[in-house]
Parts: sequence; C-alpha cells; structure tokens
Amino acid sequence: MPETLSLFLAPSVAVLLLLLYINLRVASPVLAIPIRWLRWVLFAIIAAQSNEQFALIDRPFWVVALAVFLLWFLLESGFNWLKVSAISLSPMPLFPRYVVNSGGDEWPTQQRLLRVRDWLRGHGFVHVQALKAELGGGIWLRTSVYQNQDNTERLHVLFVPQENGAITVCYSLATQLGDARRYVTDNLYIPFGGFYPESWQVERSPWRRRLAGLVARHRARLARAGAPAQAWEISPIDDINQQQQHMEMINTELGYLQPQAEREEFGKITPEGRFRIWKEAWLLDYLGIAGRYR
Repeated sequence: MPETLSLFLAPSVAVLLLLLYINLRVASPVLAIPIRWLRWVLFAIIAAQSNEQFALIDRPFWVVALAVFLLWFLLESGFNWLKVSAISLSPMPLFPRYVVNSGGDEWPTQQRLLRVRDWLRGHGFVHVQALKAELGGGIWLRTSVYQNQDNTERLHVLFVPQENGAITVCYSLATQLGDARRYVTDNLYIPFGGFYPESWQVERSPWRRRLAGLVARHRARLARAGAPAQAWEISPIDDINQQQQHMEMINTELGYLQPQAEREEFGKITPEGRFRIWKEAWLLDYLGIAGRYR
C-alpha cells in the first residue's frame, strides 16, 4: 500500500467512528452523506491493503481498490433494489392516512428539538394541530402543524423515527396562492420518485436542515410567485388526507403505482416506479440531491 495512504488510514477510521457516534445522537441526513462516502472509500482501501499483505490477488494496489470500490457499488445497489421491492410488496402504505394525535407524545423532549419549538414561538408561528400516521409494524410518523400569524404559511414539523431510536426532524412549508397553485418547500430526505399535481410547485432541499433557512427560502420563492398568498381555511388533517388520496390517484394514473386490482400480485409500485425510487435513493444518500419529477 502506498505510504501516503498508510499515513491517513488510521486517522480516517477514527474520524469515521467519531462521525458515526455523533450521528447516532443527532440523526442528521447531511452528516450521513460524508459517513457513507468515507465508509465506501475506506472499505476499498482496507481491502486493497489486506490483499497486499496476504498476496491474494496478483494485481496492483490501485486496481484492487478500484475493483472493490465498484463491487461495493454493485452490492449496495442490489441491496437498495431489494429494499424498494420489499416496500412495494409490504403492507406499508405509501400515502398513509393521518389521524389526530391526542396521546400527548407529539413533541420529543430532546433539547435540540425543544429549541425548534422555542424558535417557532419566537417567530410568530402558532400551533394548529398534532397528527400521526402509522407506517406499519407499530411505527408512527408524528407531525406537528403550525401556521404563521396571517395563516398563509402552514408548517409541518415531521419527526422521523430511526432504527437506532434517534429522531430526525424535517420541515415542510406549504402556501396556497390566489391562482390555485400550491408552493411547497421542504427538506425531506426520503426518496419519493413519484409525481406531484401540476398545480404544485415543489422544492426539496435535503441539505437545508435549519428551520430559519428553510422558512427564508420559502418566503423568497413566494415573493417571486406573482400571485397573492391565500389564508388556509381547511383544517390540516382534512387537507393532508385529501392530498394523500389525490397523490395516490395521480401516481396510479401516471404509472408510478400499480392499479389496485394488480397490487396483491405485483406489488404497489411499478418497475418504472421502483427504478425511480432506487435512483433517487442513490442521489440522496451520496449527493443529497432530490429527484425533480412532475
């Protein structure tokens, strides 16, 4: 193994372990991106180093490292494809129905999340409703809905549970305009791959994790929209469930979802839809780029 790489291997492994430890606590999608890249590169380098030590394959270091790098890509691609297929065949709803959350567990008590609530109160956002949707297996997606003082901006604060028990917080801002368009600005990092209604103007920014920055971006978009914002009249739960039903209908018509009669045999998502999710998952995991589908 080249000496220059040997000098950086141990510190790189230490940095990776430190980042993993930090992200177990904060569950940051942004921090997860360098973790994935570092893990991928280190795996290739360590495999090439092991090959040199044990003389398993008579090839130069860089050839083995590149081959292992590509092998990782193939293995993770196959694993991601299996995950998408499993979601398609599972009973987990892609557009779950929300119910009012009256259990008192709406807002996690972690200090970093309590500071978000304090920011909302300090900047004129008023709590409107607490909602939740079952994702399957007793896992619930909890959402707290806020509106600004003139009721033109509706903010959904989503608490996404992780396998290790940590919670990732995401935000989605929505405003209705006088010309029937809906402007949506969010920082969701979960691949969608489907289609939005034509009247929706959606911007997804997974890199923008600070709520203040996302609110400023949403308002900048509205300032260029060319139509006045309208106050929300429909309740959050009625609006979100209507939109979930509408989204499922649109995505079935456009070939992202299978027709209802064929879902039991072929799964919920069409082959084209699975590919779109698979591709967007790669873009999000390694570049933080969300797909732009109409």
